[in-house]
Amino acid sequence: MNLKRWFAWLCLVLMVCAEALLFQAIREKDAAQTDARAAQLQMRALQQELDASNSSDASLQAAELAGLRRQNEILTNKLAALQASIAPLIAENQSNAQHLATARLALELQQQHLAELENANHQMLATSTKALDTSAAIIARKTCLNNLRLIDDAKQQWATDFGKPDSAVPSEKDLAPYLKNGVLPVCPSGGIYFINAVGELPTCSIPGHVLPE
Repeated sequence: MNLKRWFAWLCLVLMVCAEALLFQAIREKDAAQTDARAAQLQMRALQQELDASNSSDASLQAAELAGLRRQNEILTNKLAALQASIAPLIAENQSNAQHLATARLALELQQQHLAELENANHQMLATSTKALDTSAAIIARKTCLNNLRLIDDAKQQWATDFGKPDSAVPSEKDLAPYLKNGVLPVCPSGGIYFINAVGELPTCSIPGHVLPE
């Protein structure tokens, strides 16, 4: 009897414990399900935020891309306009370069022509100077010879007037009355006159200034 009663009580206790454990398990299950649902809701909210962020980023990227395209189009148009405005300048620069090259060539030809003219003028001047020098030398020689004749005429007249022999040598003072202005003439080339004796011709120190005998 006692064993049956204890066994019954034991079964009752076990049943109570089992129900308590089952109730505890059910509560834990409900709590877990509640946590799971809350997690799902949080995940859904996060997913929505992520989708919204992605959508916003995509919109921003599309807007930025559209802005970049507009800027690229504006810059392309500006570049085309600049190229169009630069083209005439390049053509004008090339034309100016050709004109400059032509002007330089003309200047070089002109300088060459001027150099040729200067050389020709120099040669003509040298020739003219040489001719003038030659003419001056000829004139000076003729003048000197004429002076020597005047001196010889004065010397002969002095010898006649004073009966001097051919060996007599008169002085400048002796010949002064027979010369123009009473002065012995001067060689135009700077030569020195030698009166010499009556029987000799007067001479000049310049080579070539010699009276023919």
